[in-house]
Amino acid sequence: MHLPVNATSFGNCFHSPESGTVTQIVSDAAERAGYTERIPSRPQFTNCPTMIVMVGLPARGKTYISKKLTRYLNWIGVPTQVFNLGQYRREVVQTYKNYEFFRPDNEEAMKIRRACASNALKDIANYFTKEQGQVAVFDATNTTRERRGVIISFAKEKDYKVFFIESVCDDPEIIEANIMQVKLSSPDYENYDKEEALVDFLKRIDCYKMSYVPLDEEKDRHLSFIKIFNVGSRYLVNRVQDHIQSRIVYYLMNIHVTPRSIYLSRHGESELNLLGRIGGDTGLSSQGQKYAKALAEFIRGQSIKDLKVWTSHMKRTIQTAEALGVPYEQWKALNEIDAGVCEEMTYEEIQATHPEEFALRDQDKYRYRYPKGESYEDLVHRLEPVIMELERQENVLVICHQAAMRCLLAYFLDKSADDLPYLKCSLHTVLKLTPLAYGCKVESYYLNIQAVNTHRDRPTNVNVARKPEEALQTVPEHL
Repeated sequence: MHLPVNATSFGNCFHSPESGTVTQIVSDAAERAGYTERIPSRPQFTNCPTMIVMVGLPARGKTYISKKLTRYLNWIGVPTQVFNLGQYRREVVQTYKNYEFFRPDNEEAMKIRRACASNALKDIANYFTKEQGQVAVFDATNTTRERRGVIISFAKEKDYKVFFIESVCDDPEIIEANIMQVKLSSPDYENYDKEEALVDFLKRIDCYKMSYVPLDEEKDRHLSFIKIFNVGSRYLVNRVQDHIQSRIVYYLMNIHVTPRSIYLSRHGESELNLLGRIGGDTGLSSQGQKYAKALAEFIRGQSIKDLKVWTSHMKRTIQTAEALGVPYEQWKALNEIDAGVCEEMTYEEIQATHPEEFALRDQDKYRYRYPKGESYEDLVHRLEPVIMELERQENVLVICHQAAMRCLLAYFLDKSADDLPYLKCSLHTVLKLTPLAYGCKVESYYLNIQAVNTHRDRPTNVNVARKPEEALQTVPEHL
């Protein structure tokens, strides 16, 4: 029993809503004909740098949103960095005494805090000019009109766009849970006992409340912002300026903080896996069928509440899911990377017939696109709707393929584009991902059903003129 789900693929272009033009991310044949050691250009999602400015009282989830949003933007290819004001303050004031540092009438402390904000803004400017950053997230309370005015003036002078994200929360249970989970483990409270730390932090919040002026729907209607109320129970969105801000809003409206686990598994070993052939659409080998049964037993043993199961449209994932005996959804977006003219070939055959292509892929595995096929970069964009839906859901088991699983894993573990294509996603192993406040816990379960190794390590020699034995050095054994 299954329910088909169709997800949109972004393909190999992106659209600039401002200019109305479509830009090719990586050209194929033209570059192949021109030169061999090409470096594909990185897509430019913004026509000028964007500052994301957090607003809100302490313990409202600003750092959680900052880190999560940064991870998402980097994953889709938008170079993004967080600038956390608390870290700047801790570098200057090495020993935290108590909440009085944050009193608005503490002139000496206010000078330090203003200097820290100024240093952070300078670093943001350097990030944009020297490191080719496209988005900077300024993670601070920014609770006064004066502070926000300074940021707006700075951005106007530099010709940056500004988008505010305000987190408003008046639910005492959510606030206390956030304090207990995250704030008490802060370096500020290293030598405090938990009760003392809680009392001090609540007084710190009171200091900010004295001068807190929330973004106002009328007075700030000229600004671009989203207000998030009580961790997503309600949203207010104002004056979204461009494509990237639109994507940020859509992402923020899909995330939640409900505890859950995501299980990632490849299909059971396939007939083509045994032969060392990539891609294709064959069924499971006898070992793969054993794994499907073992996976069903493992999932039953986990006693997961309201588990959803997703597969690709390919036989090997569907056959693996069938053994579970539960409904599952098929996502075309979860299909394996399309190897184009190299589909169903072994690495040895690709080296023998397309040695240049084999070397070019090794030079930049993330951006290399198979002739008439896809790149990992294409696959990330194809999988974006899957990530959005995973963020909306609670417990999900995703049965997919090696390249697709690498892309999903890279999102949750905040891995770079360079590392993504080499993440180890072995057959017959389940990864249980449990999202935490500022990261993700990973538990690996090998289900003790033997399978071939399909992981190819990063080669050292990537030169087009290398010898065949050097090119094939890291190819795993197969029949």
